[in-house]
This record gives sequence, structure tokens and C-alpha cells, in this order.
Amino acid sequence: MVFSSSLFLLYFFPAFLIIYFLLGRKYRNIFALLASIFFYSWGAPDFIFIVLGSIVLDFYIVQKMDRSTGSMKKWLISLSVMLNVGLLLYFKYANFFAANINVMLESLGYKEVGWVHVALPIGISFFTFQKLTYSADVYRKVHAPLKKITDYALYILMFPQLIAGPIVRYNEIADQLVDRSARENIDNRLTGFFRFVIGLSKKVLIANVLGEEVDRIFAMQGGDIPTYTAWMGIIAYSFQIYFDFSGYSDMAIGIGRMIGFRFPENFNNPYISRSITEFWRRWHITLGRFMKNYLYIPLGGNRVSTARLFFNLWVVFLISGLWHGAAWNFVFWGAFHGLFLILDRLFLLRFYKRIGKAPSIVVNYLIVLVGWVFFRAEDTGSAWNYLGNMFSFNGCTGEAAFDSKFYVMMGVAVFFSFFGAVRGVERWQEKVLAEAQKTRNIYLMTAFSVVFLVICVSAITSTGFNPFIYFRF
Repeated sequence: MVFSSSLFLLYFFPAFLIIYFLLGRKYRNIFALLASIFFYSWGAPDFIFIVLGSIVLDFYIVQKMDRSTGSMKKWLISLSVMLNVGLLLYFKYANFFAANINVMLESLGYKEVGWVHVALPIGISFFTFQKLTYSADVYRKVHAPLKKITDYALYILMFPQLIAGPIVRYNEIADQLVDRSARENIDNRLTGFFRFVIGLSKKVLIANVLGEEVDRIFAMQGGDIPTYTAWMGIIAYSFQIYFDFSGYSDMAIGIGRMIGFRFPENFNNPYISRSITEFWRRWHITLGRFMKNYLYIPLGGNRVSTARLFFNLWVVFLISGLWHGAAWNFVFWGAFHGLFLILDRLFLLRFYKRIGKAPSIVVNYLIVLVGWVFFRAEDTGSAWNYLGNMFSFNGCTGEAAFDSKFYVMMGVAVFFSFFGAVRGVERWQEKVLAEAQKTRNIYLMTAFSVVFLVICVSAITSTGFNPFIYFRF
């Protein structure tokens, strides 16, 4: 069940909100947990008991760890980390490792190892990281552990951000899990509804329209794609993934606000970045913060030699690439971004400063586009073929014809992706998306939300194309 489906918009979400608001505060967490279990079970009924079992086990491990000292405490944090990372490695990467081992054995003349394909639980990459933040934050004494296992289960399984984030660190939401009465008010419900519809509109009206053409282009034979078509395909994909993923994050933040939670922002105009370093401060912000706090800093961060710093960056982004998908093209994508983070520190940041704001935005966007080819392609071979088409400047037959709707949405996507570069726009965006609003603004936001909700539902029901990119991860 995805947020942009008729089932969610017309049945699950309205029913959830009505019951949630009618219940007393004492029962809202329990109901939200039950609704979240149902939400997850709808899409992955075979895995819900594995997820619940790991939650129960992890809760009591961390409880005991918090009461322990010395070597026992270290042993228990290690056990918690191994439990969660082990589940992630098995379900997400077992097929990848088995396939590569068989390729190696075959090349050496040995018989392949038999392997039963392992299915991927929905959202495992995201809720595993949240479970790790809980263990780490309690271990570091950043925040005390939760007293109720149901509150911990809600933190992990909360349906607004269960499938694709944002990745909410435990210390950011711990107090809200216990008491959010101060934020459960009509203003937050209405501004949260507005934020939800903003995200839904991004997903349905922009990402879906562009995504249809992207799929058509990437399905063409590698050597038959004209240069113009190849460039249009990857540019459209850059906007598809941005409006798809940031739209989902907006919807998650909006739902959370409606029920009294404050989730962290996950995107901030990433395509106006003037370097890859800045890009990762604006793109999938919660993943970047997780990698920084729970991997990069423990590796030594910036407090090391230059060579070790570069090594740390490579490790972090290789893991980031592999986290996104169990395939070599994702590893290459992570290494590609890690390379440019290192080049930023060596000379690119000085180069960007010299050429100015607009040229540096263009150059950085082109670098990001090249990276997106590896992210979107089925494998590294397909990615290299696609890049060859982009830079061969050929005019071979079979050029994709784009309709006016596609070009209009491309124009809309370009505008909303880059208008943040204009002075004052980012500050205006912060005001529009802020929780505190004047009464007149809330009325206008609500009217906008109702109109665009109707438009989005109409668009969803009139087309069968409604994918969600991050279900892959």
C-alpha cells in the first residue's frame, strides 16, 4: 500500500484519522501501532512476524544493555548491531553475494552453489537504520530507552515513514512517542494536510508523468537511443526520482504533523547545489546525517590524516551505494559520489568558487546526472551503454516522441527544482512549509489542499502507472 494509491487515500487514511482523533490520547499510540502493523502486513504479510520478532528481541537487549556496565554493555550493543545488520545482510544481500560467488566459481571451472532466492522485506533498509539509532543513542546515553515495548514498536513500524523514511533518529522523536499533546492541535492538522498534498502532487502530477517516459526510454535497446532522447531520459529521471522521493517525504512529514509528530526534513532543493558536498547536505538529508553520526565519525571523521579522511569518505559512500541496492551499479554510484567528495576537497570547491554560482550549479547538476545513469540502469553494462549514447551525439532512428504533457511537466519540474537558487526563495519556502501560520494562510492552504487532492485522486484513478521508486530499496 503506497500513499499515492486509491486504497490509501480513499479508505485507509481517512479511516485511520477519524478513529485516531476520536480516541483519547491514552489509546492513540496503541491504535497507531495496530494501524501500522496492518499497513505493513498488507504489502508484506510473510515478513511481519519476522519484523515483530526482531523488535521484541531488540527491545529487551537494549533494556538490559542500559542497565549493564563494562564488557557486558559492549557485548550487548554488539549483539544488537549484529542482529539488525545480520537481518539486513541476509534479506537484502544474500542473493547478491550468492550470485557473485557463483560467477566466480563458474569462471574457475567449479560447479555453482545451489541457492534459494530470498525475498526482500519492504522498508528493511529504513527501519534497520532506525533500530540501530535506538541502540546507539541508548548506549551513548543520548536518551534513555523507552519503557513500553509498544512505544518502541511504534517508533520502528510507524506507517508514515516506515517504507521510505525519512530516517528518524531515536533522540529526535523519543519524547514525542511518550507525549505529543502540545502539538496535537487543529493548526498542525491543517498544515500537515497541506504538506501531505504538496508531496502527493509532486508524486502524482510530476514524477508519474515523467516516469512513464523514463521507463520507455530505458527499455529501448542500448545502441538505438539517439543522443537527444538519452539526455531527455536521464534529465527526466533526475526529476522523477527527486519529486517521487521528496514527495513521499513530504507526505510522511505531513501525516506525522497531523498526528502530533515532528519528522526531520529530508530534502532541501538539492539541484541548486554548487558541489557534491553541498548536494549531500540537501539530498536525502536524514541518510547523510545517519552516515555521518553512526559511521563517518566513528571511523575518525575529519580528525585523521588526509589519506585516512579520503578513505573514510570512500567507505561511507560505498556503503551508501550498497545500502541503496544490492547490485554493482549501486556500488559504482556510491564510489562515483565518494570520488567527487574527495575531488571537492582537493580542488573542485576552489574551482566552483572561481566560476561563480550559476556555472557551478550547472556543472554539479551534470555530474549528478551521470551518477543517476548508474542508479537507474539495470546493471553497469547497461549504464555504460546509456552513457555512450548520451555522448556519442548520434542521430540514429528510433527517437522517442514526447507529447506536450511531458514537456509541460518537464518545464514545471525544472522550475521547482531550480527556483530555490533565486535569492529569497529558500526563506520563502521555509515560511510556507512552517508549522506556525496565520489563520488566513491556513484557510488558503486548506482550500489549495482540497483542490489538489481531488486533482491527484482523479489522476490516480485515470491511469495505471503509479510506481514508487524506493520500493526497490
